[in-house]
Amino acid sequence: MSCCDETLARVPNPDVTRRTLIRGAAAAVGTLATAMPGVGRAQGKRIKLAFCSQLLCIVPYEVARAGGHFRNHGLDVELVYTRGGNAAMQALVGGAVEYGATSLDVALQAYAHGAEIRRFATTGRLPLFAVATAPGRADQIREIKDLVGRTVGVSALGNADHALLLFLLRQAGADATKVQFATLGTNILEALRQGQVDAGLVQEPALTLLEKSGARVLVNAMNSADAQKYLGGPYEFMGVAVLAKDVASRHDEMVQVALALEDALKAMPTMSGKELVGALPREMTAGADLAEMEAVLERYRGSLYPTRVAIDLDASKRVADTLTSAGLLPAGTDTSGLQDTTIMGG
Repeated sequence: MSCCDETLARVPNPDVTRRTLIRGAAAAVGTLATAMPGVGRAQGKRIKLAFCSQLLCIVPYEVARAGGHFRNHGLDVELVYTRGGNAAMQALVGGAVEYGATSLDVALQAYAHGAEIRRFATTGRLPLFAVATAPGRADQIREIKDLVGRTVGVSALGNADHALLLFLLRQAGADATKVQFATLGTNILEALRQGQVDAGLVQEPALTLLEKSGARVLVNAMNSADAQKYLGGPYEFMGVAVLAKDVASRHDEMVQVALALEDALKAMPTMSGKELVGALPREMTAGADLAEMEAVLERYRGSLYPTRVAIDLDASKRVADTLTSAGLLPAGTDTSGLQDTTIMGG
């Protein structure tokens, strides 16, 4: 299960691939992910932080780098780009990096499968998905329950997008067994545009492109109002984890990592879309529609990103409940040891 669709991750090295969660990852980081050139070269304690490379996930980390917030806290952070949260988690568990930033659903499932990790800071409070129709189905499908009898595109069964839709179907009183899921990987946007599926789970900038084409947005979990209506409120998403065995020795360093990210989160509401995009490495923006990217970041920064890194335990419970509802976490699974609120509170 991935924090984002790794097919949308903007990683310079096309040879980086998703690997199975918690499979041995002691190989060199270069075989697992790509560090952006020029990232984290300031003086300070050198650490590696791996994360999912989807646009909306990375912004606080790149703002912390570009804005000097890591440096101001005595850190020289190398940001390691991976294709999806599973790869970032694998890098952490395998010892290739000191820290891993993934969505909570990835951390929960890793922890439930025996990964000795502790999550101590959050940088996102909503999932990065929206349920949208194909442009030609907008008049026929008006709400979630209308997906019964339809074909819906997801990245893969068991991924975060699939889990979210199963939860939304249950909330709507719809029979999920009467919904056909098409696992499309990289092809969701084009499959929707061409009407090959009736609806799909998409991220940005795919959502913006679909809206321009006349698609109907059934639920946009990246929007605070929709999150409140359909999920019950904030929904813990991106956050930073460390190996449990390292908590004692890295305690002070963890505090500085968290404070640097919090400084970045507090700065982001005052930054323009152009400034936010400007914080990204050139490799991330090469060939992209910069105006569109700027508009996306301005549209979502207020809803997606908290201004504090303290873990929201109620929002975390919503994620666990969603995974349990979707059958991806066994009922009664004890994940209380995952969250470490001693670093920044919670």
